[in-house]
Amino acid sequence: MNLIKANLNGSNLRIGIVQSRFNEPLVNKMTAACVAELHAHGVDAAHIDCVSVPGALEIPLALQTLALTRQYAALIAIGAVIRGETYHFEIVSNESCRGVMDVMLETGVPIANGILTTENDAQAEARVLGKGADCARAAIEMANTLAQILKLKDAR
Repeated sequence: MNLIKANLNGSNLRIGIVQSRFNEPLVNKMTAACVAELHAHGVDAAHIDCVSVPGALEIPLALQTLALTRQYAALIAIGAVIRGETYHFEIVSNESCRGVMDVMLETGVPIANGILTTENDAQAEARVLGKGADCARAAIEMANTLAQILKLKDAR
């Protein structure tokens, strides 16, 4: 039996991050936590590219453009959608997350989804650092997992 185990070695991986500017103070904290975690797992600063877009709905298109370059082992989406007084929250939350999933499945490039969807600022603030770090680990692990799966395929 071939067992593919989690591998959090980020050395030699190129990672792309797309972050929204809406709710920018929260998003910047999440991006900083993400980048710190990428560095902690061996991803070189020169191998991290960060793209800024206006809001969460623009994240999937930027991710797709990065994915189609075939230069990245994994991508990370970072944003914060906080419930307001209108239905707009549901639209932005659902469509941005669906867009991220569509890009991942259509391109085969793993994407860690760090688009927070919270009821209020306090919930978002409580999650930004943990979510940023989680996304970094998920991106590294999935990049390595897919590489191992492809090696198994090529070995047969």
